[in-house]
This record gives sequence, structure tokens and C-alpha cells, in this order.
Amino acid sequence: MNKPLIFITNDDGIRAKGIGQLIEMLRPLGDLLVIAPDGPRSGNSNALSMENPVVYTLQRQEPGLTIYSCSGTPTDCAKLAFYIGDHHPDFFFSGINHGPNTAINVIYSGTMGAVFEGCVRRVPSVGFSLCDHHADADFSACLPLFEQIARKVMAEGLPQGVCLNVNAPRGALNGVRICRQADGYWDEEFAFGVSPMGKHYGWTTGYFVCREPSAPDTDISAIGSGFVSVVPTRVDMTAHDTLSTLADYEAIR
Repeated sequence: MNKPLIFITNDDGIRAKGIGQLIEMLRPLGDLLVIAPDGPRSGNSNALSMENPVVYTLQRQEPGLTIYSCSGTPTDCAKLAFYIGDHHPDFFFSGINHGPNTAINVIYSGTMGAVFEGCVRRVPSVGFSLCDHHADADFSACLPLFEQIARKVMAEGLPQGVCLNVNAPRGALNGVRICRQADGYWDEEFAFGVSPMGKHYGWTTGYFVCREPSAPDTDISAIGSGFVSVVPTRVDMTAHDTLSTLADYEAIR
């Protein structure tokens, strides 16, 4: 019986600890095709390399495991997965990201950008993140729950057009919560200055502001209570509940 082909990528780069942990977690579950950026690509969202060729280099190959580094973005890596190998991947997993992809971060995340690409291609796709930016983050508590989520997705699939955004807090965990994306934004996003050459710059910074810190059904609440948050996320961004409300726009001539 053929094993499923599992595609793996991330946005922290091929050498990040998180992707190594994800590879080890998923290795017993199928044949792995890993294509990951050759360096950090956080915040790349669904960016594509349009003006430069995407260079991919074989790093390691052995039975059941093939690893490439890629000069492009996480979404470039996800697209390459459909052209490298004998057949298309059966499942997409991205991460494990060093840092949260909760709330509005989902639209900026390169981790989730790759997941959305898999979802568009109708492949069951999941992004995993740990709320710890340290290079040597401790993944030991979240790995057993992440593995169970991966096994469940592989056994049952996901609804068409839906992918999962999975985040874990640091430390001991109380379980898993299905929840929604919290409403929030980033404030004071630049630290401004002038370079020694007299050029004005803005260095990306800022802090996250949650507009609903006491709402019990959000990913922020779940993380704060020690749970792994699982947010079903759609790639269709149409505001379906607003279509009829805006119907009078059609009178514009």
C-alpha cells in the first residue's frame, strides 16, 4: 500500500528548529516532501517571486524523505510541491512557526500563506505555530497534540475551501479548543530614525492590540487559558452576509 505524500514547509527557513520538529513528528505518517525557504521569510503572506527565478536545491534524500531549500517565499515553495516528485501531495503542513499566528497575524503569515495555497489546490492543509519566538523554543508540550490533530486531518480530511490555523501557548497544555480568530490589529508599527547617510527609515516593530480581550471564544482567549487554538479558516474572502445589503450598488450606471 502506498504511503500518503506529505508536503512540509515553513516561513522561518529550512534551518529553523520548528520545521525539524515537524519533520520528525510527521515522518511515521507518510513519505515527506520538504521544500522550505533558504532563510527567514516571516511576514511574506502569499507573496510570490515574480521578478527573479525560484532556485531550489536538493539538501537531503533518503527513503521516505526528500528535502529541498528554496530561494523563494513559502508560497513559492507550496507551488513547487505540485511540480516536484511523482505525484501531487496528499496533505500540506506548514510550521512549526516560532511565534503566534493568532488573530490578524493570519493575513501576514508566511506559514499560513503556504497553507492557503494548499487549500486552494484542494489539499487538506494545516499551519502549526508555537507562541515562542526563541530559536531554541521548547516544542515538547505541543508536539503530542499537534500530532493528534495531524492524524485526525489525515484520517478525516477537511471541508473544501477550509484549512486549519493551529496555535499553541508555551508550557503545559490543557487541551484543544475550536475557536474563531480574535479581532485585533498592530499599533505603532514603525520605529523611525535617520541613517548615518541621512536617509530616513522606518524599522518594523509595533505591538498587538486585541479589541476583545475578554471574549471567551477566540484564539487569543484559548491561548491565554493554556489551550491549543484551532481556527477553521477559509480562503474565500467574500463577505457573503453582505451581498444582499450592497445590492443597491447594482443601480450605479
